Amino acid sequence: MTERFTGSFTQQEPIPEAGIEAAIAVLRHGRLHRYNLAEGETSEVALLEQEFAAYTGAKYCVAVASGGYAMATALRALGVGPGDKVLSNAFTLAPVPGAIASLGATPVFVGVTEALTIDLDDLELKAAQADVLLLSHMRGHICDMDRLMAICDGAGVRVVEDCAHTMGAHWNGVASGRHGVMAAYSCQTYKHMNAGEGGLLITDDADLAARAVLLSGSYMLYERNGAVPEPEAFEAIKYQTPNISGRMDNLRAAILRPQLAGLDRQVARWNERYAVLEDGLRDTPGLQVIERPEAEHYVGSSIQFLLLDWSEGPVREVLRRCAQRGVELKWFGAAAPMGFTSKYDQWQYAEPKAMPATDRILGGILDMRVPLTFNLEDCALISRIIRSEVGAVFQSR
Repeated sequence: MTERFTGSFTQQEPIPEAGIEAAIAVLRHGRLHRYNLAEGETSEVALLEQEFAAYTGAKYCVAVASGGYAMATALRALGVGPGDKVLSNAFTLAPVPGAIASLGATPVFVGVTEALTIDLDDLELKAAQADVLLLSHMRGHICDMDRLMAICDGAGVRVVEDCAHTMGAHWNGVASGRHGVMAAYSCQTYKHMNAGEGGLLITDDADLAARAVLLSGSYMLYERNGAVPEPEAFEAIKYQTPNISGRMDNLRAAILRPQLAGLDRQVARWNERYAVLEDGLRDTPGLQVIERPEAEHYVGSSIQFLLLDWSEGPVREVLRRCAQRGVELKWFGAAAPMGFTSKYDQWQYAEPKAMPATDRILGGILDMRVPLTFNLEDCALISRIIRSEVGAVFQSR
């Protein structure tokens, strides 16, 4: 009998009971806006900012409406504007170049390696073209951050880390997001903390933090933020910085705070599932797993593998056959965007240049979510299905 998976790749776990109770309390008192406080009250958003700053080891944190808003705010705080160039990964998702383009700036795409990380040799060649790198830790793959920072520091390039897929991850013991001058995190449903939407921005730089707070729409209420610089940091900029409203509300923060408290436990659970999937796929003929370096403590909330140098027809046949057996895979080599998945040469607003070496890698990337609603037996079954279908197509190519 042919095995089939019947679970959902988009069903998340319920919000923790503590988050539900906190959200109900917010709904009952009605003070959803982060600056609408009762006497002596600290808002849920301010508490989240304090707790996330402590979790990452950052001095300052700003809670905002989305991860994309957090990235754009970081770039604005750094002074990126119309006509500027910003380095970024060719392998990423549309909100990353979108954050750059939203400021009238132009992405300069840097290639991808078979490890699915930014190509540091290509970065070294292109570093002189811009003074900001918006680094996407795409699908949770972290490059050699020590070498990356040496390249960027040497070229005078300031790094903003997109940590949408690496909240809870580390490189050589340093939390993801703590290498660059600023870092943005997402709390969208499919990320590591689920508020439906939401974002967090961290930095140790008081001037950048103050600019981000004002940009987020604090009006002159910035002292009510939770992890904020001293008032002096705002004095010179508070009348020159535009309000581009993108605050997080108390309802989302109430939902997120218990999830942050349990994040490390969730990371361990994701990595258990990832290990079962990886072990099941390893040594499949025609399939290349992504080897993770020892220095990388990752979060296995998704898994990728390569069908390197396969033509389109056989890749699509693997997708079709796996889908028939209940396994949803995404492909980064398709000629047109599908759902959340697209690639650099489809973002025409970015004026992309051809990158043949990167096209070869993107053409082989298959990608799969790993919800925590999967158990270990589910992961073993999914890996058997993928292994079987890839093997069958590989033999018949």
